[in-house]
Amino acid sequence: MPQRRNHTRRRRGKTKYNQTLIIFLTALILISAGIFGYHRYREYRQEAQTEQVATEHNAFVKKVAPYAIYLGKEYGVLPSITIAQAILESDWGRSTLAKDYNNYFGVKGTDPNNTKVLQTKEYTNGQWVTINGRFRVYSDYRESMKDHAELLVNGTTWNSQQYQQVLHSKDYIEAAVALQTDGYATDPGYTTKIIRVIQKYNLKKYDEGIK
Repeated sequence: MPQRRNHTRRRRGKTKYNQTLIIFLTALILISAGIFGYHRYREYRQEAQTEQVATEHNAFVKKVAPYAIYLGKEYGVLPSITIAQAILESDWGRSTLAKDYNNYFGVKGTDPNNTKVLQTKEYTNGQWVTINGRFRVYSDYRESMKDHAELLVNGTTWNSQQYQQVLHSKDYIEAAVALQTDGYATDPGYTTKIIRVIQKYNLKKYDEGIK
């Protein structure tokens, strides 16, 4: 009789061990599935966000490209330069200046009746500083684009020839360099950023027939 009880205890112990093992393996599978599912969810979210950003970027280019081409024919400003500047200066139309005041190019003014004072960053003496600037306010983005083209054509109040190198450039690379040398922006990397945007989004195609 004692031997049978020992045998029974061993069977019960083995059964309990098997149950514990099954529970452990089930928990491990569930945890692994949860981790995999979480990572897959994150990948899906990232893919969806990337796709959404690409859609928004394409929509912005399609929005401004037709009028950029029109201005190119009217004023001689390369459409690729106009579009790339609008992208950089307005952050794809998402900046406060662009959303609330239709200013896509960071164009400044002096008349309190058609300007708004906002904070901006400028590169001065080798470092970025935050200053208050008075920026133009427009009724819509086309007015902003036209004013930008006329600025390049007519120059500033202190130098009517300031942007002539931009206008006389034979391609977008020369024009991007001229924007920097002619003093359009204080950002030391402005030329590189303009060229990179034009090449990444193939904006050169909009220059056909302009020059």
